[in-house]
Amino acid sequence: MAAPATPATEPETLEDASFLRDTLRAFRKNRMAMVGLAFVVLLVLGAIFAPWVSPHDPYRVALDEQLLPMSHTYWLGTDNFGRDVLTRILYGARISLMVGIVPSLVSLTIGTVLGILSGYLGGKTDFVVMRLADMMIAFPSLLLAMVVMYTLGANLLNIFLALALVGWASVARVVRSQTLALREKEFIEAARANGTARATIMFAHIFPNVVPTLIVLFSLSIPEAIMWESSLSFLGVGVQPPEASWGLLVAKGKEYIFQAPSVAIAPGIAILLTVMAFNFIGDGLRDALDPSMKD
Repeated sequence: MAAPATPATEPETLEDASFLRDTLRAFRKNRMAMVGLAFVVLLVLGAIFAPWVSPHDPYRVALDEQLLPMSHTYWLGTDNFGRDVLTRILYGARISLMVGIVPSLVSLTIGTVLGILSGYLGGKTDFVVMRLADMMIAFPSLLLAMVVMYTLGANLLNIFLALALVGWASVARVVRSQTLALREKEFIEAARANGTARATIMFAHIFPNVVPTLIVLFSLSIPEAIMWESSLSFLGVGVQPPEASWGLLVAKGKEYIFQAPSVAIAPGIAILLTVMAFNFIGDGLRDALDPSMKD
């Protein structure tokens, strides 16, 4: 008589719960990761509730209040149009977080699918996908993103497209290497012997085993995307005025660096702290998910 399904799946469920619990415990032990997480949470809350948290209208022009120094009214001073710098930074966090998350998710999805297909199917599929990835990696990423922006136009949607285009290749190579190792494992060979469809093997058996790596890649790709967007906006092919992008704020503020240093320095510090925070989180996740790094 066949064994009931529940007892057979219970050990796996308990093992998964234990793995998650151990991972969270290891992550919490990493102080820098927790500091980074706290900063990101505050940043996200500030971006979401910016209309209620920010003290001023980010688009209000007051030419009689140009380049004012830091004060109780304007904590970080005002820019060349009399707009509050702190308010502009809070609203700029919305763009930076969207640019960090959306293109990273798109490139992660494309890279994961192509990486699994390339690693498992091999042959011509592997050759074509890896040669495309090699071409993308060999081409200067910033230059490629600038070409896309100049061709399609400077707006937020095209930034998403440009950053997703330059980011998928590195993900595909990492996923492919893991797929090559996993396809030789006993549980994959058993699935093939049982006649399991290749699509099921790839996305029901291999994919769950690369998820921890994808989590780390995602956390580390967010700050990279933020840096790319800031660079594009600084060069004038990213977010356009009057929107408040951190890179754009630095680009406009550098013209007044000696008159009102906070106009350029404050958004630059925001970029620095955000990138560092996400990197701390990524390092913490890598250590927590890597068995060799655990105590």
